[in-house]
Amino acid sequence: MDIDGTLDEAYERLHRTGPEFDGWLSNHGPMAVEALVRHGHAHHVHHWLDRYMDRLDEPPRGLSPVTRADWRTALGDPRRLGDWLAFFGREVRERPWRAVLETWWPRLLPGIAAGATHGVIRTGHAVHALLDHADGARLTEFGQALCYWAARWQPVPLTAPAGRAGPAAALAGMVRVPDQSAGINHRLGQLSGLPGWPAALAALRPAADPGQARDLLAEVTAAAAVHYLPNAHGSPVMLVHAATAPMAVLRVLPALPRAEWVASLHAAWAASAAVTAAYAPAEPMPADGSPAAPGTAEEVFALAVRHGDEHVIKLADTCLDVHRRTGRAEALAAVVRSAALIEAPAG
Repeated sequence: MDIDGTLDEAYERLHRTGPEFDGWLSNHGPMAVEALVRHGHAHHVHHWLDRYMDRLDEPPRGLSPVTRADWRTALGDPRRLGDWLAFFGREVRERPWRAVLETWWPRLLPGIAAGATHGVIRTGHAVHALLDHADGARLTEFGQALCYWAARWQPVPLTAPAGRAGPAAALAGMVRVPDQSAGINHRLGQLSGLPGWPAALAALRPAADPGQARDLLAEVTAAAAVHYLPNAHGSPVMLVHAATAPMAVLRVLPALPRAEWVASLHAAWAASAAVTAAYAPAEPMPADGSPAAPGTAEEVFALAVRHGDEHVIKLADTCLDVHRRTGRAEALAAVVRSAALIEAPAG
């Protein structure tokens, strides 16, 4: 089967839709299909899209063009989504994609919470595909990912790591926002005044150089994937992003100048910690209640494909990478738990 062709065809179908639907929900299609293809399930892509695309909206219309001179005025303004779409469409046509990334990564990185972290996650999947090879559909997807990140740009209060804790211990000791009665914007809005938040971020040990930053970012991703297993009942869908956001950043690092790697670690850690603070339950599930992974990593991903939910597929994509790097079976078990807690789509 023409695997690369399947992904490009899927992108072309999805690019006839907008980055959001039903008001502000993220279009997960490009992220899910990249994961399906990469893990050997290209033959499921178009059937999966046939069901998923029924809910999507048309691309948004622009209001006023964004330019290279005045982009700051449109940053974080979702009303300008159509304008950003046109802007980054031009950028990826007129400049090499790595040059676009090098320009825009440091501008967008402080707003890593954009779209409940889906801006950076979609960008990570797009860069992952471009690193295999660059063509028209993949370049378009990269531009649309950056467009979504820019329009929904949203920072979280950031304190640089300066402690001695590893990622697992730092996540286990993470503070929780006091009011968990509303959506993510309300929850993240509480972080700036939350006692203990700066100290909780600073508890992570620092990285002294780009190589250490890369390795620590891989540890953060692994810790968040494993942390999902006993804590998923806090919010089975939203806590997925505590792991998939740092994984997205980790996958972008090879395309970035090494000088950006430490700052990328700091932002990814803040994003993972913020989602954890916003959605972690008061108490984790007892260890004896955790499911076991049924068989191999490939069987676990096949379980996610049969389930069909985009969040289960994306978590499986991250957890299989974590398992490959660390050998930890808990990462695979986290996928099993997500499939048990998240409702499978109809059809």
